[in-house]
Amino acid sequence: MKTTSIILAAGKGTRMKSKLSKVLHPLVGRPMIWHILQSVKEFTDEPPVVIIGHQAQEIREVLGDLAQLVLQEEQLGTGHAVMQAETALRGKTDLVLVTYGDMPLLTADTFHQIVETQKSNPGPITMLTLFADEPRGFGRIERGPHGFVTAIVEEADCSPEQKKIKELNVGVFCFKADWLWENLKNIPLSAKGEYYLTDLVAIANQAGQQVTALVLEDPQHGLGINSRVHLAEAEAALRARINTRWMEAGVTLIDPQTTYIGLDVTIGQDTLIYPNTLLDGRTQIGENCRLGPNTIIRDTQIGNDCQVLSSVLEGAVLENNVDIGPYGHLRKGAHLADGVHMGNFGEVKNSYLAPGVKMGHVSYIGDANIGKDVNIGAGTITANYDGKNKNKTEIGEGAFIGVDTMLVAPLKLGKGSRTGAGSVVTKNVEEDTLVVGMPARAIRKLDQSE
Repeated sequence: MKTTSIILAAGKGTRMKSKLSKVLHPLVGRPMIWHILQSVKEFTDEPPVVIIGHQAQEIREVLGDLAQLVLQEEQLGTGHAVMQAETALRGKTDLVLVTYGDMPLLTADTFHQIVETQKSNPGPITMLTLFADEPRGFGRIERGPHGFVTAIVEEADCSPEQKKIKELNVGVFCFKADWLWENLKNIPLSAKGEYYLTDLVAIANQAGQQVTALVLEDPQHGLGINSRVHLAEAEAALRARINTRWMEAGVTLIDPQTTYIGLDVTIGQDTLIYPNTLLDGRTQIGENCRLGPNTIIRDTQIGNDCQVLSSVLEGAVLENNVDIGPYGHLRKGAHLADGVHMGNFGEVKNSYLAPGVKMGHVSYIGDANIGKDVNIGAGTITANYDGKNKNKTEIGEGAFIGVDTMLVAPLKLGKGSRTGAGSVVTKNVEEDTLVVGMPARAIRKLDQSE
């Protein structure tokens, strides 16, 4: 049977107290509604229909071609919202799954279960419910003697006895499509001038047709977001899922509650992550690494057996056996080859450090190409910007850069060359040559044994 999803996302979300549409608020770095789209696309046959209204243009720009977008010009209730999708879907699907754009914790597995339940249901509706002590404004579920749903009682209409009911309406329904289109027009107008989708339960019962309920095993999955408090709760839940998945895959998180891992991050087996570490963007981490604490890594590739302590890495590449920190900073274009050591308070930008380079501490390397086994002394600075252009510095294999050296680019230092402490190098240096002073001048040629 063919299944299509309708996602309701036309409301203002006034309780968010925000200029941004509720369904566009980010969760784990993605708009809230993106998470629902990812879940429903795994089992539906066509792109979902998203009903939009408030900030329609902004939602269009974010979703693009991820969904069919249908405008609800007047927001006249959930039943009215589903009516807007009839033209797009009538005669094209057997089942219609209706959910909300502000329920990002619902999983593809849950949606699959409700659809499969409806396929074997002789009645026209299968709905999702949960049991909870805190109703959070959800309607109460009344069941008949055979266990089928007989009514949904909104909280405002509940009697004292009905308020004791613990089973709640999540707001997710799977309908037989033909029955849905025929009965939407039978929804009565409420006292508020709106058409409520939940009234279809009463319509089915009046016709002697059964309404089946599927109970959520984990009530947390039914969390709908109506406030910033709910947003924080959903963020914590989604991050916990991500962290659990990586721990089950062989990654050690010392403190999962203070570890933040993005959706697109990949991590190798036996990597250990210390507290207060954020991994984000398209970061790829190899095996047996040690990361953190107090570390931010974003859009960075890290090989195997690397250590990063209390540092910030952005758009960088680390090969194998690299160690950084504490308080290192790799900026976009930094590439550290096998075995590079970068000590405390170092910064590298748009530069390649070849295998075996040692960069002790308190140094800045920008727009440079550093050869194999070069030693960079403390306080070394590449003066790469002349006010108009970024200029390159090239340092040959085996060179030794003395402490407090300033390298004024464009500049080339030959293989095996050396600079004395406090040198300001403004001219190219030949191979195996020692330069000292300010400005630096050649003192002598070096013996290969030096």
